[in-house]
Amino acid sequence: MKRPRLRDWGVKIGHFATGPFNAITDVAGVKVGHATIIKGEGKLIPGQGPIRTGVTAILPHTRDLFHYRVAAGSFTLNGAGLVTGLSQVDEWGALETPVMLTNTLSVGRVHDAVIDYLLQYYPDAGVSSDPIIPVVAECDDSHLNDIQGRHVTKEHVFAALQQATSGPVAEGCVGAGTGMIAFDFKAGIGTSSRVLPSCHGGYTVGVLVLANCGPRHCFQIAGCQVGTLIQDMQPAPHPDGSIVVVIATDAPLSSLQLRRVAKRAALGIGRTGGYASHVSGEFCLAFSTSTIIPRCSSSLTVELRCLRDQYLDPIFQATIEATEEAIINSLLQATDMRGRDGHLVYAVPLDRLYELLKKQGLTS
Repeated sequence: MKRPRLRDWGVKIGHFATGPFNAITDVAGVKVGHATIIKGEGKLIPGQGPIRTGVTAILPHTRDLFHYRVAAGSFTLNGAGLVTGLSQVDEWGALETPVMLTNTLSVGRVHDAVIDYLLQYYPDAGVSSDPIIPVVAECDDSHLNDIQGRHVTKEHVFAALQQATSGPVAEGCVGAGTGMIAFDFKAGIGTSSRVLPSCHGGYTVGVLVLANCGPRHCFQIAGCQVGTLIQDMQPAPHPDGSIVVVIATDAPLSSLQLRRVAKRAALGIGRTGGYASHVSGEFCLAFSTSTIIPRCSSSLTVELRCLRDQYLDPIFQATIEATEEAIINSLLQATDMRGRDGHLVYAVPLDRLYELLKKQGLTS
């Protein structure tokens, strides 16, 4: 049975309309690709399996990203985690590689594979130009996955990059989200978008999350205290996780403005019940496809067109709304998964959840 997204039930988060795909790919030029690895079952044999993991690639635009970088900014709500290349993004205010998502112990292999992939197109990198520093973010999928095995290979990374497409985005137990858990339910990849009305510029804001955070009792949807009303179907004790939020927009924003946009994603996390626990990493990265920063130029200056600060509020609001809905979609789209040592993580029970939301008058 095909699982719904939140909008399929008529539940609307916030005020702004979604884009046609209700996904980060509603921002023109943005592409997403996944490689999913599900192998084996039963007792954990470190290095062999069972495997429940993967990798996800987000490409900001279809141009030459290394030479035509997009303006970017980030916000770290809680730093118990790792995003490689993030310090360079914040120092330069630019993003020049795809954004890769994976599990904690596979960061090194993904980082190395992205370099191999990009060197095919930029053989002078590190020779006659700057070296490549990929952006790779992680969450911990060790409850379900043989994380010590570091099973994400170069082939998986290449596949995610080569298969990245615009249009609808697969969600739930796919790519980097394969082994992730949020609010003690199965979760993973989720996405959503907002399109501002013409009076606010008509800009699009798209969000993609790798959701792996939060205790059950905090989980809520549009104010409905789902986590306190569905207290069974709990997994075995597991480590607290993290969340990565990637925000794309076609609004012409500076790196400083994008850093401010990234901060607002934290409010979307909080609306679902996330509170940045001690060992949880909350990393938010925002980029603008309309603000291009060329690596090389014959001119001493570069002219950048930026939205006036006083018109940022609708973009802030759209970011919060899309982040909240993306997290919920990651849970609704996920399915039950049994992983290493027989660990079972249930998906949100759709029938019970629908009735709860219906009682709150949230469904159509």
